[in-house]
Amino acid sequence: MPRPRRILMLLLSLSGIAYLGLCLAAFVFQRSLLYPAPKAPMPLPASEGFRRLPLTGESFVDLLHLPGPPGAPTVVHFHGNAEQLLDQLDLGAVMNQSGLGFMAVEYPGYGASPGQPTEQGLYEAAEAALAVLRAQGVAPELTVLSGRSLGTGVAVEMARRGHGARIMLVSPYTSIPDVAGKLFPFLPASLLVRDHFDSSAKAPDIRLPVLIIHGEEDTLIPVEMGRRLGTRFPRATVETVPGAGHNDVLERSGQERVLRMAAFALTGGQVPGRASPKE
Repeated sequence: MPRPRRILMLLLSLSGIAYLGLCLAAFVFQRSLLYPAPKAPMPLPASEGFRRLPLTGESFVDLLHLPGPPGAPTVVHFHGNAEQLLDQLDLGAVMNQSGLGFMAVEYPGYGASPGQPTEQGLYEAAEAALAVLRAQGVAPELTVLSGRSLGTGVAVEMARRGHGARIMLVSPYTSIPDVAGKLFPFLPASLLVRDHFDSSAKAPDIRLPVLIIHGEEDTLIPVEMGRRLGTRFPRATVETVPGAGHNDVLERSGQERVLRMAAFALTGGQVPGRASPKE
């Protein structure tokens, strides 16, 4: 074999090995990217509505519960991947002041909760929180599921399992493989991703009213993904926020968008039969 050809074959072999190594690293370390898991001091103050929620075995997560007036709906919120339970106090306060109950559950490995986050682990924590709500007499028709970013996949799965009467999704994705494919187009995301949170596949079977809020300048989860997910639900409306990105979509307009969510949670809002790009 001529020397230049041998060199070319060697370079191709090394490139292939490097690419396989990159794929292996992405597979092994993907959960540290998907779940940054901020930490909080232990224990969280019970005086502010926090309590410990037992899971299977000796594991537990923390729960934030701000009860509403008798007969009022309760918003059950699942936060984003770079947030933690302590960050939900302001949202909970606005919902509470609007006449709603508010509940948020921590993810395993986040905040002051032990363990390692996984898709099934997040679902287990969500189910446990909803069971607490049922035990306190809050009926499914008075439960509003809410999620932001990562948490939208948890809210959609809980709706698929029959929980809740309405859903609110802030900066939602179609699926984690879709997001990974956009961020890392050079990797076979569909083969490597372990936690799928495939909201797009679940949406057609969920006939609840859905409110989607998405920033038009979101560079992490593009607004087109939120719009596309909106078309998958039978009863959804999509409201986009001009100038807002991924992390400021609710904050950019002061309390306007949060109050919009509160109104939807209280009354169901005006939800057309199909998704629309703007209100």
